[in-house]
Amino acid sequence: MLAQVAIEAESTLTDRFQTTVPSPVRQALHLSKKDKIKYLIQTDGSVLIKRVESEDDDPVLDQFLTFLAADMKKHPEKLQPLTKKMRESVSTLIDGVDVDLNSVLSAEDD
Repeated sequence: MLAQVAIEAESTLTDRFQTTVPSPVRQALHLSKKDKIKYLIQTDGSVLIKRVESEDDDPVLDQFLTFLAADMKKHPEKLQPLTKKMRESVSTLIDGVDVDLNSVLSAEDD
C-alpha cells in the first residue's frame, strides 16, 4: 500500500548526474547547506529520501550558532579581540578543573 503524496517536486539530472534538491523537499526535510541526505530504494522501485541525522546534531546549538554568525555579520563593530586580562580571568575560573571533552555528559543523582 503506497502512502499518500503530500508534496510532489521534480528536478533534472545534469551531464554529471548531479541535481538540485527542490525547495519544497529542502523545506520539508529541514535541509541546510552541507546537510547529508540518504536514499532508501524500496523493492517496488520507489525511492525515499531522508535527512541524515548526525549523533552530533544539536538543533538548539545549531540555531544559536546560526544566530551568532548572523549577528556578527550584521554588527561587526561590536566584535572585540580577546584581551590578555580576559584570558587570565577565564583561567582563574577554571584553574584546577579537569575537563575531558570526550566524556559523555550524564545527569547527576541527587
